[in-house]
Amino acid sequence: MGTITRSFANNITTSGVLLPASLNNNSIANVTAYNASIATGGMKLISTQTASNSASISFTTGINSTYKEYQFYFIDIHPRTDGATFQFNMSTDGGSNYNVTKTTTNFQAYHTEADDQAGIAYQAGHDLAQGTGFQTLSNDIGNDADQSTSGSLTIFNPSSTTYVKHFIATMNNTQYVEYQTNYFISGYGNTTSAINAISFQMSGGNFDGTILMYGIV
Repeated sequence: MGTITRSFANNITTSGVLLPASLNNNSIANVTAYNASIATGGMKLISTQTASNSASISFTTGINSTYKEYQFYFIDIHPRTDGATFQFNMSTDGGSNYNVTKTTTNFQAYHTEADDQAGIAYQAGHDLAQGTGFQTLSNDIGNDADQSTSGSLTIFNPSSTTYVKHFIATMNNTQYVEYQTNYFISGYGNTTSAINAISFQMSGGNFDGTILMYGIV
């Protein structure tokens, strides 16, 4: 008991405050709530949408000033059309129009199943230079039963009315030509209006899969 008492005492200041360093998964059991003044951080699931032979999936609610960062997770996005491209765009009018001007960059690391090609390449054909079209997240996705794309997209401070809207994405894809590809996409929406809706679609045809939207506390 002496060792435990000394260890506990060493984590208390002279004014009786318990030091943050003393808090870990082994030190305090059965904690069910924290004082509201303690910032615990974390992810808040806001919305989940499942595509089932859908032309698009749009998030038109929940994107507001509550969070400074929003993350979207894509689970087994499977195109109905072989070789389709998974894309997204942003809206400043609640989803009436998805046409925010964007400047972006896109590169990939790839490796074939046959182990005869591998490398890293900038994808000039999948970036935008002050374009309003949908931004590529994952291209040439196969629609075999075992092919799909998954990954994540982060958008920073979409409700700002001062700054442009930065975003970054990472996707993993099984291409229709039997490539395994990792995509890295980043850029910004060149608007100081608040972004309040985001839409996802294929370049052609419908798709299946699950998309989750989180707010980061």
